[in-house]
Amino acid sequence: MKKQLYLFTDGASRGNPGPAAAGAVLKDQKGKILQQKSQFLGRMTNNEAEYKALLLGLELAKKFQPEELICCLDSQLVVSQVNGLYRVKKPHLARLLDKVQQVERDYPKVAYRLIPREKNSAADALANNVLKRVR
Repeated sequence: MKKQLYLFTDGASRGNPGPAAAGAVLKDQKGKILQQKSQFLGRMTNNEAEYKALLLGLELAKKFQPEELICCLDSQLVVSQVNGLYRVKKPHLARLLDKVQQVERDYPKVAYRLIPREKNSAADALANNVLKRVR
């Protein structure tokens, strides 16, 4: 059985652009949390925060060396862009996508799934708790 891990990430921004934060939760196949991390990002848009959260999570998962990493996000834009379904029109998002694609190379297989917001509550809470402390 291959080592498959699930990464849940979420970015949040108050004001869009405004103060932003990221949350990432890494789980094993049984749903056990292996690690989680949150981070204040400064001032940025929600889409930038979503990408930064994904990058935070991809870095977090590296030390676990999964054979397959399934990234679960509730951002339709980011999931569609990383899967090549949507073009990236904004240069700052294109740079973030490039970074994601560079980090992907550290993994044998990475998949991106769009999940409902309610299935991403742990990562969402991590990001929002950071923003509550910043105010």
